[in-house]
Amino acid sequence: MGSPLYILGILAMAAVAIVLAIGIGGFGVGGEFNRKNGNKMMRLRIFFQFIAVVLMIAFVYFAGTGN
Repeated sequence: MGSPLYILGILAMAAVAIVLAIGIGGFGVGGEFNRKNGNKMMRLRIFFQFIAVVLMIAFVYFAGTGN
């Protein structure tokens, strides 16, 4: 469980959660921050989700081929 892919996957999922929380908070408050950064937060979240999924698939693939 201490492989680099596993750790990077956990970090990518944490990044998704952080960006999601910032985006939801900005949307809830509204105002200038939401108008200025709403789309950026959405794109950043989707990017981090893509990275997290790729890392999870790579971890499962390489963990299965090692046995």
